[in-house]
Amino acid sequence: MWIAREAEEDTMGELINRDDWTFVHDEAEKAEWTPGLREIFEYRDLGTKDGTKGAYVAHLIRHNGKESKDAVQQWHMHECDFQFVYVVNGWAKFEYEGQGVRTIKKGDCILQRPMIKHREIDCSSDFEVLEIVSPAGFATTMVEAPAD
Repeated sequence: MWIAREAEEDTMGELINRDDWTFVHDEAEKAEWTPGLREIFEYRDLGTKDGTKGAYVAHLIRHNGKESKDAVQQWHMHECDFQFVYVVNGWAKFEYEGQGVRTIKKGDCILQRPMIKHREIDCSSDFEVLEIVSPAGFATTMVEAPAD
C-alpha cells in the first residue's frame, strides 16, 4: 500500500536532472567481463553508467584468480559522493579510517562515507561484490595512512 505524504522542507539536496536517463536491461548471458582498476579483479558494467549519463555506475567485481598485490592494497580514497558495496560471494578484509579492520562476507554491505581512507588487506579467491558509486567517473587517489 502506498501512502502519499507531503514533502518536508529542507530534507533533501538538489535533485539531479534525470530527464535524459534511459531504461537499461543488462542480460547475464550477454555479460562482458573486463579488466579494471584492480589487477586481481574483473569487472562487469551493468549499464547504469550509460543509462544515468554518468551520474552512477553499478558493476559487479569478482576475483579473477590472479595472486598479485596491487596499489589499491595501499591506503587510498575514492573521490565520490556515494559508494555502496554488497558482497555477493566470498569475503574480504578492509581497514577503514576511524572504523578499524572490517571483514565483509557474503550478504554483508558497506556504505562508505565519501572520501573515507581505506585499504584492502586480503580477500578470498571467490570474492564478488556489487558496487554502486556516484559519480560514475570517480577518481581513486593514493593517500597517507590515517592518524587513527
